[in-house]
Amino acid sequence: MDIIISNTSGVPIYEQIEEQIKGMIMTGEMKAGDALPSMRVLAKDLRISVITTKRAYEELERDGFIESVVGKGSFVKGMNSDIMKESMLAAIEEYLDKAVDKAVLGKVSLEEMQEMLAIIYEERNR
Repeated sequence: MDIIISNTSGVPIYEQIEEQIKGMIMTGEMKAGDALPSMRVLAKDLRISVITTKRAYEELERDGFIESVVGKGSFVKGMNSDIMKESMLAAIEEYLDKAVDKAVLGKVSLEEMQEMLAIIYEERNR
């Protein structure tokens, strides 16, 4: 599993792990039943605390993306694609809500926001 951690992004490491694993599940790179690395192995590979990987796995389990079996590990949960998409849309809405709050404070117009979003979206989809 290729997870890339950025220490300069400002996003907590556990969230970076969580989002990248969600992305792998959403794109089908990881399928229902696939095993995730143990928390210890992932922590060692990424050179981070086990507490950090534990938090990422707990969030993934809470959101219904994985399930953990005591003594066996964590596995991708079989999910309906509509439920997965709805989960992602809810997260996106939360981030956009925060962005709009900043835009209103900074008197940034809707057109400027749309332009920024289009640029960022295009950069990520290359």
